[in-house]
Amino acid sequence: MTGEAAGEMILRPRPMALPAAELGESACWDPATGLFYWIDSPAGLVHCLDGSGQHSSWDVGQPVGVVVPRAAGGLAVGAGDGFVALDPATGAITALATAEPGKPGNRMNDGACDRAGRFYAGTMAADESPGHGALYRLDSDHSVTQLFTGVGISNGIGWSPDERLMYYVDSLAYRLDVFDYDAVTGAISGRRPVASLGEGDVMPDGLAVDAQGGVWVAVWGGGMIQRYSADGRRTGVVELPAARVTSLAFSGPDLDQLYITTADGPGSSAGALFTCPAPVAGLATHPYRG
Repeated sequence: MTGEAAGEMILRPRPMALPAAELGESACWDPATGLFYWIDSPAGLVHCLDGSGQHSSWDVGQPVGVVVPRAAGGLAVGAGDGFVALDPATGAITALATAEPGKPGNRMNDGACDRAGRFYAGTMAADESPGHGALYRLDSDHSVTQLFTGVGISNGIGWSPDERLMYYVDSLAYRLDVFDYDAVTGAISGRRPVASLGEGDVMPDGLAVDAQGGVWVAVWGGGMIQRYSADGRRTGVVELPAARVTSLAFSGPDLDQLYITTADGPGSSAGALFTCPAPVAGLATHPYRG
């Protein structure tokens, strides 16, 4: 259902008849296969939903933070202290690269791939201590570059339609930030805030960017997603009966269907996967090319 309130678009998605997650995250649509992926982070599970509604899952054997398709086939996963490959046909896990050796108190969290297939993903302290995480880039040769440190909870990443900007959320900074982004080299610079969001136990989490340049940010503890224009104006809200909203993805052949993950906690459908039509198409997910 859609409506208008104070000039804003309002969406109210429905929960899907799937097992609830303890901490659903990393909503990801693979346009090449027509499969939708998400994770249950502490359970170490990667979930998949096909076009017929068939659900399957794989156990990675350690906490997971992010899943993306892999151009060579299968999936790339941020798990534990680095990156692994998951073969859905066999469930086999193969190490790709380590991001944070010697930091047992940290783990991988959310991320995404740019059009060139570089995999950006960050870390966080397992006890959520501020400033212990960092953001990394996994290139096609499996080399890992540390982009910056001092991160609280590294979360949503996405790019503007013209690929000049990269949006980023550190949840404990309570902001949606943006970087200048070099599509040739993958370098980022000039970090600056777009919008302040939340306080206390209410904070920004995952994000997705639509074809008009709108940035949709999941609000942990707020029971909603907020859409922002590139200049920081709030232009839409998705309202959910689950307080801990974690991530979203534009899905379907026309990228006009939203899938939304949530975590256990307050709300009548906490931990559910939600869906609803989107009033604007999103941008396609890109695979890891390594």
